Amino acid sequence: MFDGLREDIDSVFHRDPAARNTFEVLTNYPGLHALLFYRLAHSLWCRGFKWLARTISTLARWLTGIEIHPGATIGRRFFIDHGMGVVIGETTVIGDDVTLYQGVTLGGTSWNKGKRHPTLGDGVVVGAGAKILGPFEVGARAKIGSNSVVTKAVPDDATVVGIPGRVIVKRDGAEEGEKRREMEKRMGFDAYGVTEEMPDPVARAVRSLLDHMQVVDDRIENMCKALQRVDNEYRNGRMPHIDEEDFDCVRDDKD
Repeated sequence: MFDGLREDIDSVFHRDPAARNTFEVLTNYPGLHALLFYRLAHSLWCRGFKWLARTISTLARWLTGIEIHPGATIGRRFFIDHGMGVVIGETTVIGDDVTLYQGVTLGGTSWNKGKRHPTLGDGVVVGAGAKILGPFEVGARAKIGSNSVVTKAVPDDATVVGIPGRVIVKRDGAEEGEKRREMEKRMGFDAYGVTEEMPDPVARAVRSLLDHMQVVDDRIENMCKALQRVDNEYRNGRMPHIDEEDFDCVRDDKD
């Protein structure tokens, strides 16, 4: 038991530079307090003392602002930074070395009994205000950006942002994987909000379509010129006017 407590305290020092000494961590970190209450409540839950376990978890919620169902399964070196408003559902499974920030919800989307909540792999980081909803897996070392809403499985080593959550960085093969790693290094990971260089995944998809359309237009124009050289009677059809202001919402460099 004391070895586990020491690991939990050490995890605070490893992930929070504001932590100064053990006494301060033991007395002023609600995430650690909630975890200690959970360990006790979970032990009682597994022994069949369901009401007492729920009562302890309710008391912990009153004292810390963090709600962890005693039926959840949580691994080693779990850390909740700040913690107010964190909700962890009954069938949640959390691996080792996972970090949650305030306002995170690990919730379910079904009223049916059985597995309803997510499974987080080892080393996952979930940013402030993020919601992970449903009985799917978030892969090891994945990062969920602040205020994201994730409703489907996340692969290992991915970075997810947006509503609904979309993968913007995923380590995959060769050249493409190297480009994505460079993007991740450049923009970093912000647990509290979206960085200035982090792209909106929807806007990025629209920009890709616009770039593709531009290439297609250029090729069609060249084809029309070639046809005019072959047949002088061939005439270009008049293209509809496109207002550039309609695309301001997806530009990177807004004035």
